Amino acid sequence: MGRCSDDADFVALNIAVLTVSDTRTLETDTSGQTLVDRLEAVGHKLQARTIVKDDVYQLRAQVSAWIADPSIHVVLSTGGTGFSHRDSTPEALQPLFDKQIEGFGELFRSLSFEEIGTSTIQSRAVAGLANGTLIFCLPGSTGACRTGWDRIIVEQLDKRHRPCNFVDMLMRHAQEQV
Repeated sequence: MGRCSDDADFVALNIAVLTVSDTRTLETDTSGQTLVDRLEAVGHKLQARTIVKDDVYQLRAQVSAWIADPSIHVVLSTGGTGFSHRDSTPEALQPLFDKQIEGFGELFRSLSFEEIGTSTIQSRAVAGLANGTLIFCLPGSTGACRTGWDRIIVEQLDKRHRPCNFVDMLMRHAQEQV
């Protein structure tokens, strides 16, 4: 784990969880539930959760509504990042990004390589910033959600993590919206 500073207080963020799937329900959505359990365990707040079919326009509509909502700081999506003909999360959401976080996909694939070897080459995990809202797009497997959250996202959503994290930027944007 990275370094944490004792002089900063934890800031609870409002997070929306989106599962991209043509077949899962809330009862069978283990990947989305993994993200919910982990974000709540560290003190963040689940602001919204839904499942959307793997359709570019439905995905874009849902995430657009969330990035227009000033109470949502972060969107975590799971699913739709592979290479099947139905996988369309990057195509749906990257056009919404004001800035892409290139390092997220690079780091995710590097860490994932340790776990699943060269199969990680098929991951199109991406992240970006849209209207002051962070968006992280993870693969649909529960293991990938654990890797993404435990080894990258949790530290970047913790104000105490040094040398840098995304919390100050998110809070500045939230204050500008008031």
